Amino acid sequence: MVKVEGLDKLMAEHPFFQGMDETSRKTLAGCARNERFGAGDYVAHEGKPAERFYFIRSGTVALEFHMPSNDGLVIETLHDGEMFGWSWMVPPYEWAYDIRAVELTRVISLEATCLRKKLKKDNALGFELYSRFVPVMAKRLSSARQQLTDMYGKS
Repeated sequence: MVKVEGLDKLMAEHPFFQGMDETSRKTLAGCARNERFGAGDYVAHEGKPAERFYFIRSGTVALEFHMPSNDGLVIETLHDGEMFGWSWMVPPYEWAYDIRAVELTRVISLEATCLRKKLKKDNALGFELYSRFVPVMAKRLSSARQQLTDMYGKS
């Protein structure tokens, strides 16, 4: 018999939640669900509503940006222990790029509307969560800039 563990336990094992107090994690778990995507499945599409965000338990996803002259430029590839989907934080709450599972990928997702309501009621939890998101956002922007420099910069 397989034992199904609570989402708060799965969240506690993810690096993003390391050091977060149990009460805060359990509050967030109220918005969570365990999901999986097969190789080639799209998790999100550019311009569509960003209704969830994701923490990779296992697997790989590609963040893709589409241009008229290109089917899909991979901006970054993410693996176990990483998170993606911060479009839920900024109105109009739409995905900035496509996200595709490269292989079987298991994630914990958090529903954005549920989460925004909880953060509005608990400013300390909001500060904690945003403090964890900002470094990830900064790293992603830096990575995108580096990739553009590599592609279009003068050598």
